[in-house]
Amino acid sequence: MVIFNEVYKALSDELITNFISKKMISIIIPAYNQSEFLNETLESVIKQTSSDWECIIVNDGSTDLTETIAKQWVAKDSRFRYFFKNNGGLSSARNYGIQQAKYDYVFPLDADDLIAANLVEKVLKVFKTTDADVVCFNSSFFGAKTGRYTLPDYSYKTMLLQNCFIACTPFKKSIYTSVGGYDENLKSFEDWDFWIRALDATSIVVKIEATLFYYRKHNTGSLTNKFSETPKLYYELYDYIYTKNKRIYDNYFKNPILAYQENELLAAFNNKIKNTFAFKLYIKFKKLL
Repeated sequence: MVIFNEVYKALSDELITNFISKKMISIIIPAYNQSEFLNETLESVIKQTSSDWECIIVNDGSTDLTETIAKQWVAKDSRFRYFFKNNGGLSSARNYGIQQAKYDYVFPLDADDLIAANLVEKVLKVFKTTDADVVCFNSSFFGAKTGRYTLPDYSYKTMLLQNCFIACTPFKKSIYTSVGGYDENLKSFEDWDFWIRALDATSIVVKIEATLFYYRKHNTGSLTNKFSETPKLYYELYDYIYTKNKRIYDNYFKNPILAYQENELLAAFNNKIKNTFAFKLYIKFKKLL
């Protein structure tokens, strides 16, 4: 009996250790009045070839059928978890969801987008076999627009100039915790600001060369349309992010006044060239061709 107890304890300890060390991912879905798309999104989650996930649905004060749909999925599969909070915006809902997450890896997913069936499997394989802080992949549009969603190749310096990742990109929860999450004052560009603060030149980013994410484009209400209608908003967001992270920018981009002066000289030179007879003749010839 003593030997049996010792063997049982050893096996139990091994099972507990394996469970604790098993790498799993928490999928965080903020949802605000997008119940017409939510079923399709959650369907793409439950079809994953890997079962090593939980899915946290955060109802950010919706007034549609979001709660009803979410609770149906919770009843269907215990890996789905549902939370309601008063409306606070996307950053607030993402932060709330990640705070409920059980696992060491986080995948933010918007309530109207879709994922490939093998996304979790491929992403976890990278996290298991590398020291990656972030795992990215190729994405495509669907809906009102189709085709590949192209972003610049990642380097930290490039990231300071423009976002290199979609918002729905998996990352280690520890990098989120280290910077306090998403800035809830930002109603857009919140993911770009997060990457700037959470990463640095030593961070490890691994890209999977496969299309694993599908970004739904809508005819109305898109961020691009909003910026076209209100360009001031676009510039204000850039100013906010630069001012907030000025210490970081100063380490990578020296002498901003000189850079501005050089840009002004380049703009003046371009205008001068464009007003020459030869350039105007070239443009007319190009249009004829």
